Amino acid sequence: MTNTAPTEYRHSASLTSSVDDASAALDPADALSARDRHPWALFTDWCAAFGHQVLPADPRTVAAFVHANPAAAATQRRRLTVINTVHTRAGLPPPGRSETIRQLLDTARRARLAEITRIVAQRIPAIPVTGWPQGLFGRRDRLILVLAAAGLGFTRIGRLRRGDLAIVDGAVQVDTGDDHRLDLVTAVPGVDPVAVYRDWAAIQSFLDEYPNTRLLAQHLTEPDEPVGTAVPDRRRTWPLLTPIDRWGHTPEMPAAMTAQSVAVTVRAHLTGPAPVHRPLPVRMSQSDGDGWDESFTQDITLDTGYYERGVAARHAAQQRLDDITGVFDEIESRADALLEDLLTLLDGVAGASDPVDAP
Repeated sequence: MTNTAPTEYRHSASLTSSVDDASAALDPADALSARDRHPWALFTDWCAAFGHQVLPADPRTVAAFVHANPAAAATQRRRLTVINTVHTRAGLPPPGRSETIRQLLDTARRARLAEITRIVAQRIPAIPVTGWPQGLFGRRDRLILVLAAAGLGFTRIGRLRRGDLAIVDGAVQVDTGDDHRLDLVTAVPGVDPVAVYRDWAAIQSFLDEYPNTRLLAQHLTEPDEPVGTAVPDRRRTWPLLTPIDRWGHTPEMPAAMTAQSVAVTVRAHLTGPAPVHRPLPVRMSQSDGDGWDESFTQDITLDTGYYERGVAARHAAQQRLDDITGVFDEIESRADALLEDLLTLLDGVAGASDPVDAP
């Protein structure tokens, strides 16, 4: 006897699953479990009441929702998980993973970043932006400190590309890689992130046009020269932060700072006095078409017998080296004679060792 019930049941379950998948594609929230539908309904009702967009939700909207609906930390995390799940199913970036939300829920992290921000606000004004190579290191380190105070991890800071930062409406915004932009306006109180970013972007813009360390050193002694901060399209994927050696050289090929290097730089500024970079002399270069810059020249007075002594020394050397060709010829002849004698001796030894036939 054949039982067809399981087949019919499987067919019905498959059909139901297809219908659920189709409805989930139309509305990602429909696939939520009964337990998750309540926090999602709470979020959508709150957004409707205050006129906020639900999909996609801005991280600041989610932060305001969390603040307006206080609850235990576990409950808030559950709400964020549901919001992130719906966004992920809809193919949208999850807003609950932004740095704003992380600081809102993680009290220890928020306190730690507040302390870092306080120290960074004290350190940045003392970091030089001029001089060689102090200004080069200073401009890069100032930007690193601002990014760290904004909550970006060392690994993420090292992975930033030049195209990830942009000035929008007078503020620096950072693309953190999760389709959300982090605003640096209030990263460090009392510090202008736009000025900090422009200082480093000016260095990169200068090297784009003049890839020469000597010219860069001179530029840092004249920081008032206007330099654009636009990033060429073909270099938007180049690393934002690059290593610098003790002489002020940056890599010829694009190379990013490692997370360990970023961490060492941040800790050096936060835990003790700022790193000291020994000033280096600026090498002499040509001015704008007027010959050598007089500020780099030095008057030298030669004694009256300088040239006479030089001519006499060269004349004596020529006399001593006149017969050098004959000496080389004699050495070559002696070497040939020795080689011939050696070959004759070897032939004699080989002939004496040959076996002799018996009579």
